[in-house]
Amino acid sequence: MTYTIPRYPVHLIDVVEVADGSRLTIRPTLPQDVELQQEFFRGLSAEGRYCRFMTRLNELPEALVERFASIDYRSHLALLAEVFEDGRETMIGEARYVVDARDPATCEFAIAVADDWQARGVARTLLDRLEQHAAASGIGRMAADTLLGNRAMIGLAMRAGYAVTASCEDATLARLEKSLSPSAPPLSVRRLAA
Repeated sequence: MTYTIPRYPVHLIDVVEVADGSRLTIRPTLPQDVELQQEFFRGLSAEGRYCRFMTRLNELPEALVERFASIDYRSHLALLAEVFEDGRETMIGEARYVVDARDPATCEFAIAVADDWQARGVARTLLDRLEQHAAASGIGRMAADTLLGNRAMIGLAMRAGYAVTASCEDATLARLEKSLSPSAPPLSVRRLAA
């Protein structure tokens, strides 16, 4: 199978160290990462999948798999966090944004982190990267809906400076919103020597 990759943003590839000292690679997702992503989402707990998709899923529907693979790195950016152990690539986190077609200055974002990797700074690292790329791309605002019971996401958003409000459309959701400055601050993670 041949893939066409429009302007792959190699500048977003990095090896970082998270709060507990673990090293992981952050990189933009490639179309051929579909199986890696499916394995990642299968590995999430039922609660983790529910928090990410706000519906009960055991398997990603084919239409969603196709949408996840159709990225252009401008209006749809997806980053993954991965580790390499025993010669095996394992995806441990995923973050993406999609520009709102009705409001190109706004993007909707989502983040998921493997259960065993939560509370180590992976989600914050991914969110920092999304914000930096969005701001550099001229996006002025990031937003997301999350379940009111998703304390981890709400806590992450609050620590990152997002306004958290009750959703006007659904009483079970919270709305997360943040204005981005055109010149994004430096990343909060440090680059490691290769």
